[in-house]
Amino acid sequence: MAFSGLAAQTADDVKLNMPIIQTKYTADPAPMLYNDTVFLYTSHDEDDAEGFKMKDWLLYTSTDMVNWQDRGAVASLKNFEWYKGDNGAWAACVVGRNGKWYMYCPIHGHGIGVLVADSPYGPFKDPIGKPLIWQKEHWDDIDPTVLVDDDGQAYMYWGNPNIYMVKLNEDMISYSGNIVKMPHIEDYQEGPWFYKRNGHYYLAFASTCCPEGIGYAMSDSPTGPWEYKGHIMDHTVRTRGNHPGIIDYKGRSYCFGQNYDIFRLQTSRHAERRSVSLAEMTYNPDGTIQELPYFHECTLRQVENFNPYRKVEAETMSWGYGLKTTQKNPWAADHWNQLVTDIDEGEYIKVSGVDFGNGASSFEVSASCHLYGGSIEVRLDIPEGQCIGTVNIYNTKTQLKTFNTKVKSVKGVHDLYFVFRGSKNQKCNLFMIDSWKFTGK
Repeated sequence: MAFSGLAAQTADDVKLNMPIIQTKYTADPAPMLYNDTVFLYTSHDEDDAEGFKMKDWLLYTSTDMVNWQDRGAVASLKNFEWYKGDNGAWAACVVGRNGKWYMYCPIHGHGIGVLVADSPYGPFKDPIGKPLIWQKEHWDDIDPTVLVDDDGQAYMYWGNPNIYMVKLNEDMISYSGNIVKMPHIEDYQEGPWFYKRNGHYYLAFASTCCPEGIGYAMSDSPTGPWEYKGHIMDHTVRTRGNHPGIIDYKGRSYCFGQNYDIFRLQTSRHAERRSVSLAEMTYNPDGTIQELPYFHECTLRQVENFNPYRKVEAETMSWGYGLKTTQKNPWAADHWNQLVTDIDEGEYIKVSGVDFGNGASSFEVSASCHLYGGSIEVRLDIPEGQCIGTVNIYNTKTQLKTFNTKVKSVKGVHDLYFVFRGSKNQKCNLFMIDSWKFTGK
């Protein structure tokens, strides 16, 4: 997914609420809260996918809902030794319980597996060596969603086009009782998201295909009956599919979904290369949800300013169209850290809402360069905005090195742009970036 020459957002793109991840194709958002951080697990469409081509599950984190750090792949089909295929890593869900994290992973046509880890970053391992759920008489077993209720009972819902429910045991890797096929909910298609808020139980879901919207139902009980309440986001031709993930965070409510907006920056044709989007949502006093317009017309506000006076992993950004990320060191303790790669002339990283406080004096970046290199222009507010410093990146062979420069005095809150420039001899694949930081006065 190299988009050379298409890096810059147009004026319309700046106004629109575009997908929150641009360096990879992502789908099936499954947000989770831990340690005051949003953990967003996603499925992953490969860059050359025409139909569904999905091999692993990714993780992104944020504390402000606008800037997201790429944590790489946390699990893949290879985690399930009982599955011999190389495709089918569909919509997963992660929940924490008793100091462990459980990842429920559908493998299309082969049921739903479960992985467990001691950290939400992984590594995840298969504790049972077989599917947790597999109704072999059909292919309905996709899109699991899990809630641990206030009394400790855990429930899992899933299914397309039918919806099923089972009670999980406290170990979260087995279940008791029978699988229950639930009565059909109006406009239900797939992708259920089960959660509880202010005493109400909710099932949000991708509504009848195609195109899909996001619908929802409510109940006073975790096992129903479910009453259809309407749309969170109506069916629209602007996206063929959708898939909800809903959380409250820092006093606001959010609905994640998916669309094809990044892929459609390049072409009008269809392929299964999806991108996760995000919008704020509002509840009415009775618990019902106010309908949202399409993502482009929705509001997404940054919930806190970004601190530049620390080591910031370069894969943390609000916009990085045209760039890629790759795993830095799979054997290190911080194995989830990434490098920003595929950096071409004119592309940039945007970090939103950066608080420079009383001013910065210098900037440093950790980078490596295998050929001629180029430079990084540090700009404010827009890609063509005030340049407060330039860092030249030269050949480092295979090593990461620290490059630094003094910067012009800047105070207050700004959007920060790292604009990449090539040299006379090189315009593409200029260098790789690991991390950066500013130093205050």
